[in-house]
Amino acid sequence: MGGTFTDLLLIDEGSGHAYTAKVPSTPDDSSRGVLFGIEKICQEAGIELSAVGRVMHGTTVATNTVLTGSGALVGLITTKGFKQVLQIARSYVPGGLGGWVIFNKSDPLAPLELTIEANERMSALGEVVEALDEKAMADDIASLKGSGVEALTISLVNAYANGEHEQRIRTIAERVMPGIPVSISSEVIPEMYEYERAETTVVNSYIRPVVSTYIENLEAELNNRMNGVQLHILRSDGGLASAEAAKAAPVNLLMSGPAGGVSGAIWIAKQAGFENLLTFDMGGTSTDVALIEDGVARTRRETRVADVTVRASSIDVRTVGAGGGSIAYVPELTKALRVGPQSAGAVPGPAAYGTGGEEPTVTDANVVLGYLPSGAKLGGDMQLDHAAAERAMGKVASAMGLGIKEAAEGIVNIVNENMFGALRLVSVEQGYDPRDFALVGFGGAGPLHANALGKLMGSWPVVIPPGPGVLCAYGDATTRVRDEASRTFVRRFEETSDGEVRGILEELAEIAARALDDEGVARSDQTTLYQIDLRYAGQAMQLTVDLTPEDYGRGGLVEAGKLFNAMHEQMFTFALETGHELYNLRAMVQGRESSAKAETLQSGNADASAAAYQDTSIFVEGQDRPAKIYDRAKLLAGNRIAGPAVVTEMDSTTVILPGHEGEVDTVGNILIRPAS
Repeated sequence: MGGTFTDLLLIDEGSGHAYTAKVPSTPDDSSRGVLFGIEKICQEAGIELSAVGRVMHGTTVATNTVLTGSGALVGLITTKGFKQVLQIARSYVPGGLGGWVIFNKSDPLAPLELTIEANERMSALGEVVEALDEKAMADDIASLKGSGVEALTISLVNAYANGEHEQRIRTIAERVMPGIPVSISSEVIPEMYEYERAETTVVNSYIRPVVSTYIENLEAELNNRMNGVQLHILRSDGGLASAEAAKAAPVNLLMSGPAGGVSGAIWIAKQAGFENLLTFDMGGTSTDVALIEDGVARTRRETRVADVTVRASSIDVRTVGAGGGSIAYVPELTKALRVGPQSAGAVPGPAAYGTGGEEPTVTDANVVLGYLPSGAKLGGDMQLDHAAAERAMGKVASAMGLGIKEAAEGIVNIVNENMFGALRLVSVEQGYDPRDFALVGFGGAGPLHANALGKLMGSWPVVIPPGPGVLCAYGDATTRVRDEASRTFVRRFEETSDGEVRGILEELAEIAARALDDEGVARSDQTTLYQIDLRYAGQAMQLTVDLTPEDYGRGGLVEAGKLFNAMHEQMFTFALETGHELYNLRAMVQGRESSAKAETLQSGNADASAAAYQDTSIFVEGQDRPAKIYDRAKLLAGNRIAGPAVVTEMDSTTVILPGHEGEVDTVGNILIRPAS
């Protein structure tokens, strides 16, 4: 579910056959668009709703709740002396050296007037230094009655080492303020650093009522229509969570939407034999990019949405405000063309949608340039309004003294540069050469710009998967159920042993495995991955090393140290001889991979003329060039399409530039390379 469209995919796991659909999103009530789309796709496929066994859902509800400031009123309980933990925060100020001059600090999500202190103290080793004063705690919690508090957070100092006091306060709160959801830091994120832990747990409380209501309503409607269907929600790290787990820890859903596209790209590229990828997901509102190495997406332990940063595993996705709906404008002062981040969104949408939009957008520019042909339809049934796109583009053209096609090409070039910058963030600035990676272009607008981004990055081939506009839904449907457990464990290598660390990792793996047991995932279908956060002793910057239990059993901490050094050298060009220090230990347990397989296309030869259905012209590098339009549904494996060309399908449109050629592989990907 995106900001502009909701994408749907219906898979028959037995045959691998897939049906796709695309419907407008319903920002006022996201579930309406989801339910309407499910009914539409089942109707088009001729399948009864009751025949559907599982629903996997990637949602932006958690993200939008933070962005729009529409979450719950949160009360916070901290250890005495730490009442202002959120106000003090960290010293980071965005905007460069002089950023502090104009920086307006956002208000914490838990107001200071709704923060109370507990008389208690744990040591860093989890020992009780001061017992909890339960009577005083009950009286203080009672004082929050009538304040309008809708959710409660408990985050005590050193609770990561021993959460007993947090658990007892939760019991008191549930008795004094029944019906108010309570989140405790020792369960949400049992890791050190009191500010990050408090912030993460407060965000969990802030979005919990909204997300819980959404999931409960959706689950009830699905059960009414589908006879007890199993609902899973996509997590930020690309795994699936049960509906209950998602409601309890919605902070793990903040990057749910973008994670689906990355998971889908991994799945379809694996079918075609590509494992090193840059993913480029361009929708109507924004563009998300990520890097995949050896078939595994890079992840990070921090997720940032607007001014909020939380400690939660997420795929390392970078987002820029560049989408098909991004609005182009020319400021009166500078007369310099700007594109985005403002977006026309789903309502009113670009002018070409014919739904009331009048501002010039990237989509309108693509229409004027001929990249979106006048006969093309979005989502299979939305007719483009070419005249409206030209009228909107005239605003930019007249302001700059250019023809409308020249103005449109300027808009496309600017938005391409914006997305190029995001791709550099996940590749060049992380120590990777983009020429070693294929570029997967998807999303409703991605295939329009992917060839141009391939030229800028030097990343070949550019892979346009089948159904690129609904690839996020492919990711939701083909990823695995996942859970994790973590614990802070600060030790230098010489202060611990392989056996002690293995014992903790096995204990954490058992906790995560029990969560999958509750989902009905058999132990024989579960796989475990250990994650160890390491740093050089005396430094604060840490990296995460992944090891299977077998790898750890063979190499232990020595192997973890070698992997850390290699990562450090790859990212920063050097490694140190300084000793290593453990920071956090984590175990991630996953269910079995999806049995869905990509369909194999019928074989053909290099001649793709049978799929060509119209002659056209597209405007490239300042001039009109003759081109052909192809129907993707008629392409066969082995067909070659010489650029310039436009390939249309239900959910997206692909542009192949002059001097380039697209080849169709056995699973339906279009592989674009320079013709030479």
